[in-house]
Formats: sequence, C-alpha cells, structure tokens
Amino acid sequence: MVLQLAWKNIWRNRARSLLVIGSVILGLWVGAFLMAYSFGAIDQRMQDAVAHEVSHFQVHHPEFERDNEAVYSLESGTKFLADLHRHKLIKAATGRVITFGVIASANSSTGAKFIGILPEHEDAVTSLKAKIDTGRYFTADDNNKTIIGQKLADKLGVKLRSKIVLTFQDVEGNIASGAYRIVGIYKMYNSSIEEMNVYVKAPDLAAQLETPEHYHEIAALLYDADSLDMMVQNLKTKYPDDQIEDWRELAPELGLMVESFDQYMVIFLIIILLAISFGIINTMLMAVLERIREIGMLMAIGMNKWRIFSMISLETILLIMIASPIGLLLAYLTINYLGRVGMDLSSAQDSYASFGFQSFIYPSLDPNYYWQILVMVAVAAFAASIYPAFTAIRLDPVQAMRKI
Repeated sequence: MVLQLAWKNIWRNRARSLLVIGSVILGLWVGAFLMAYSFGAIDQRMQDAVAHEVSHFQVHHPEFERDNEAVYSLESGTKFLADLHRHKLIKAATGRVITFGVIASANSSTGAKFIGILPEHEDAVTSLKAKIDTGRYFTADDNNKTIIGQKLADKLGVKLRSKIVLTFQDVEGNIASGAYRIVGIYKMYNSSIEEMNVYVKAPDLAAQLETPEHYHEIAALLYDADSLDMMVQNLKTKYPDDQIEDWRELAPELGLMVESFDQYMVIFLIIILLAISFGIINTMLMAVLERIREIGMLMAIGMNKWRIFSMISLETILLIMIASPIGLLLAYLTINYLGRVGMDLSSAQDSYASFGFQSFIYPSLDPNYYWQILVMVAVAAFAASIYPAFTAIRLDPVQAMRKI
C-alpha cells in the first residue's frame, strides 16, 4: 500500500518529477563521463611517459642524477646494455650519452639537454623516428648532425639544415663546443621535451665529452610490465654499484597521480551527488509542504509515522531508481563510443602539451565504477529523503488538516 501511494504521488506533479529525474540523469551522465575522460587521460599519460620518455626502467651512475655532470658515466654500461639485449624479458634497450649546456644559433641561444643516442636502439625504445615532422632521422653516414624539437627551433629561429653550436663542459671541466647541422625537427605531445631535448649521435657527443664507450643512461622497455619489479630487483643484485630505477621512481608525480586518482574520483563523485541531493531535498520538501492537509488526514485516519516516513522516502528512492539506470546507460554508451573513436581536442593542443598530455583522449571507465556509482547514488537518495520525511512526521494532524 505504501509503495503504491508513493508511486502515485510521484506522478501527481509530472513536471516536477520529470525535472528531478532529468537532473539526476544529467548529473550521473556528466559525472561518469568526466570520470572516464580523466581516467583515459591519466592512463594515456602514463603509457606515453613509459613508451616515449622514461621507459620501464633506467640505469645511471648514483651521482649523475644529482649533479648531471659528464664525469659520472656508467663504467659497466657497455656490458650492462649487452646483457639487456640478450635478456628474454627485454623488448628494447638503449644507451645514451647525456650532458647539459647552451645551444646557440645565429639569432639566439638557450639552455638545453644534449642526448647522444644509438639511432636504431633509441627508435626501438622511444619511437623517435616517428615523431620527426620535418627532415629525416639519423643515417649511418651522419656525423655532427642533430635533431631538435619544433618549439626549440622556433625559439632559436632555425630551420632544417641550419647550423647550431652546442657548448658544454667535458669530463675534465673544460669548455667544449661543436657545430652541428639540423637534419630533422620533431614534434611531441610534451612541449617541455620539445623545447629542451636535442638529439645527436652518441659517438659524436662522447668524443667531445671524452667519454668513449661510456653511457650516462641506459633505458629499457619490457615485454610485460608485470615483470618490472622482479627485473629491477634482479638487476640491482647483479649490478649493485649502479642506480636502477623504475618509471615510478623516475617520474614520481605519475606514480602519485595513478595511486591517488581513485580517491580524487570518489571525492569528485561525492560533490556531484551532493549537488543532486540538495536539489532532491528542495523538491521533496516542496512536495511535502504542498500536501500538509493530505498528510495530516492520513495520520488522522490511522497511518502511523513510520508509514508516512516510508512513503516520503520511497518517493525519493523511486525517482532515483528511475533516473540512475538511464543516466548510467547513457554514460556507458557515450564512453564506449568515444573510447573507440577517441576525442580530438586539437583546438587546445598547446594547453594539453604544456602538461605533457596528448590532445587525443580515449575515455575509459572500469565496469566496477558503475556499481560503485549505483551504491553511492542509493545512499545519497536515502540521505536526501530523510529531512523531507522527518518534516512530514513532525506535523500535528489537527493543525495540518486546518491548512488551506
């Protein structure tokens, strides 16, 4: 009987009920989609960072990352790299010669990171060749050639085949410099890398640094990311004098972002549900105040307070039960479609690039989140029904029946 009364009461004012249902549908649709968009962006950022920036793990001299001085090279680097190339779990590995200095053109100069690479191995690890927008990748015959980012090229006022000068300190602390000609200009989703990293061939840079056969950095990708912890631990045991770090240590902000994102999303969803709940409370309270005489009459003919409370609560819960599946179904269909085709946000490419994100996002949401949302919505619906229902049972039947 109470359930039938609650259902009939919902549709006594269709416009108001449909407005509540519509607001809940819209809130859940938008909320779930924004969660999927955020998860998609974070997941893509993590994958990009591993695939194109830090790799699964890197190896350095223990002092190199602190001082970034050329003297801190890996004495066992050549053997270490050869071991990685033979390992069955390693998908690709490369060695790098690294130093920092000043890059100058005829028009301008700026600070930069100079990375001496092994072209074939580097491309296997970071897909650098595919990022070249103008010009070409290194060839076997290239000497004193360089590849720079488009943003850095714009900053220096240079173009393809322009000559630039790299100036830095060698292992003895002496100033060394070399002239290089630009053979390629790359573009990346991460503007800070595009503006900072300058690529040359490892033998060219090592000769000027006076570190032949030594690497400052070794980076590697695994076939299976689940074997990362075991791989790193084994390498630390075999090479105790080298510093071996996985991507979470190399980019702690990414690890923190991934670990804490679930909590952020729960807080985000609670904020949305609170906004919806206040709207429901306001609507149901209006419905109760409009039916004061009716509620007073029901109490006068013997309906107890518990049934009155249940009737008002059920009205709220039924509205939510109608809206929630529709809102989540719309969210699922939207997320599923955009997760396949992607979202092209190229109009804001510069903004995304400044934070290291691609402007093409694939939203994704784990199915478990839909159930979590349903549970949270059910709790929010019950909580939103308490105050209007409590207001109803506090009415005095005689006074309520006198209301016009």
